[in-house]
Amino acid sequence: MNWRYRHTVLGLCTLAFAATMLARLVISPVVPDVTGHFDVSTGAVGLALSGMWAAYALTQFPSGILGDRFGERLVILAAVGITAAASLSLAFAPTFVVFGLLTVVLGAGAGLHYSVATSLLTKEFDDIGRAIGVHVGGGPVAGLVAPVVATAVAVRFGWRAAIGVGAAVAVPVFVAFAWRIERTPPERPEESMRDRMAIRPLIGLLTRPPIAFTTLVAFLGAFSWQATASFLPAFLVAFRDLPETSAGLLFSAYFVVSGVGTPTIGWVSDRVGRDGAAIVTMAAGVVGYALLVVGPRVALLPAIGLVGIAMTWGAPIQSRYFDKFEPDERGAAFGLVRTAYMVLGATGSVVVGALSDVAGWAVAYGLLVAVTGLALVLLVSNLALGLDL
Repeated sequence: MNWRYRHTVLGLCTLAFAATMLARLVISPVVPDVTGHFDVSTGAVGLALSGMWAAYALTQFPSGILGDRFGERLVILAAVGITAAASLSLAFAPTFVVFGLLTVVLGAGAGLHYSVATSLLTKEFDDIGRAIGVHVGGGPVAGLVAPVVATAVAVRFGWRAAIGVGAAVAVPVFVAFAWRIERTPPERPEESMRDRMAIRPLIGLLTRPPIAFTTLVAFLGAFSWQATASFLPAFLVAFRDLPETSAGLLFSAYFVVSGVGTPTIGWVSDRVGRDGAAIVTMAAGVVGYALLVVGPRVALLPAIGLVGIAMTWGAPIQSRYFDKFEPDERGAAFGLVRTAYMVLGATGSVVVGALSDVAGWAVAYGLLVAVTGLALVLLVSNLALGLDL
């Protein structure tokens, strides 16, 4: 492959996504330390994490508009810079209230990146499924690194230092992006934010049958992703009686599978269709989550692998959106639908966290079997019945 500027854009966008993701994921492995230090419940930490993911989701739409107004490069730099500052501040949070508020700031800053970067990549590449798959793969890369590094740093230096790792990664990525990525001209520099956020056109976009259907499936996938990213290590420790180090390694294995599988699923979706590829991911989720809850101990590694495959749903589903959008609405439209399904999906953290407190981990993670199962039924029905949604 001849290296071109577009590959630099893809590489640095992927690193920027990995940096913003890592800053959020280093919190999950130290959830038991946070609950112990501040003397709060798992549900309380789940609420803080849901606030972080909700803030991340809510900034998707305005980020798309900001990208159209000011250019993608500037918005991505803002995302990585805010991530670095918020991550460092979070490491010094004196109370749980401050901790919770800073997680929201972290989520909001990180949320400026993804929609804008994805829109930028669709301008650089023709095979968008594969490009989006590589970009999405930045998240699993972060997930591979986060639990191992966070656990190791926490053991030696404490949970605050583990959370501060997010800032240590974001700063050099900020510098590299500023150095190597050229200024991107804005698509709509004269159009006001107020005009772009008019309610009626937004409702019209979200209620288009193909967009509404895709958003429903994306919400179910995001719900499962949030719950997995927030509590998989805690689930493995509390319910499957694994040591923290073993749970951290399995958490990393989950992200390895997801990271390797996402570009592959994206490529498959370019070749055989978005729905067929998405069906594979959701079917893997049904089996994987079921094995996590009721399978024997020896099935944990295969279960983690299947859950990792399940969480590659983003490549075909997000590519599905761009198949349905008009070219001139991609930036703001993708930001809008990302906000919609991720705000709803952010409830995965608080719902599963609260269920674990009230009904136990078996019920909490058993819910994810039903969630991925519903997504599977929807996708199979659409394909089998030829509904063309």
